[in-house]
Amino acid sequence: MSATTDLKKWNKKVLTVLMQWEYCDPKKGFGGEKTAFFDTIAGLVGTAEGFWYDEYISDLPLLRARLLESAEKFRPDLIFCNPYTDQLDPETLEKLKALGTTCAWFGDDTWRFESFSSKLSPHFSKVLTTDPFSVEKYRKLGITPILTQWAGKPAGTLKGPLSPGEKYAFDVSFVGGYNQVRAWFVKMLGRRGIRVDCFGPGWPNGKVTFEEMERIFRESRINLNLSNSLNRDVRFVFGSPLNFARYLRSPKFAEQIKARNFEIPLFGGFQLTNYVPALEKYLAIGKEVAVYATPEDCAQQIEYYLRNDQERRSVAAEGCRRAAAEHTYDNRFTQIFREFWGPA
Repeated sequence: MSATTDLKKWNKKVLTVLMQWEYCDPKKGFGGEKTAFFDTIAGLVGTAEGFWYDEYISDLPLLRARLLESAEKFRPDLIFCNPYTDQLDPETLEKLKALGTTCAWFGDDTWRFESFSSKLSPHFSKVLTTDPFSVEKYRKLGITPILTQWAGKPAGTLKGPLSPGEKYAFDVSFVGGYNQVRAWFVKMLGRRGIRVDCFGPGWPNGKVTFEEMERIFRESRINLNLSNSLNRDVRFVFGSPLNFARYLRSPKFAEQIKARNFEIPLFGGFQLTNYVPALEKYLAIGKEVAVYATPEDCAQQIEYYLRNDQERRSVAAEGCRRAAAEHTYDNRFTQIFREFWGPA
């Protein structure tokens, strides 16, 4: 089962300004910016060159100088950036615009539009946002953004959901970094007698490779997608002084669609996720994905879908077909480049 077929290339030169390693740490391996953004772009254009700013992360003036030198030498048609924190300043961005069309992918506008994106976006030629509710905010700044979305990137050929003759390795699993909100949620499920096998930094099972993640998604009867935003449930907020302090300080309350929403079905897994506004525009709820609102609601659905094997397999299959057809990074960037340059 292939996620893409007959991809055509644009005869363009693209310089990507990204992190090569996860959080700039080579010990953690390649990050999503390299595998999802750079590898996809490189497959769709004539020439792609990566400016990896990891090695300059502790010296921002040198980073900016080296970036301008790279752009001056390469003379790209497009300079693609995924702004992270303060690596790129307005002065550098204005100089880059003189060397080629610049484009920014803003993927956290649900919670840092005012503090981050609104300040940098006026200095880019083109702006991409994954938040439909920020489109109007950009327009008030005089910017017409392109609404796009996170997606999935298979490591190899997609296998689709398990067939009835294949064996599952897990009943309920979760892949993602440990934090207090997720640990609390898993604990609440445990009180209902539901065991969740958790994988990722901070959990006892530890971090898994991308290939192992694909296998876990496919070989789990139910894949939980647990929110990374601060939980408003009073049981969590008042569960400890630290939780209450986070509740008062953190800006990260708004839920947002993430790559995981597409990776799980793309790799053949059944997904039970927290509801995120606009998710239904990308996956049909009840047909291609299942959603929950509270730990009790989640537990009830886990029990239901574990009992109803045929319905669960149907949702996994429908979600996989939709994700493979529409929700890969090849698909996303093909649409973006068509808006920029027309058909390939």
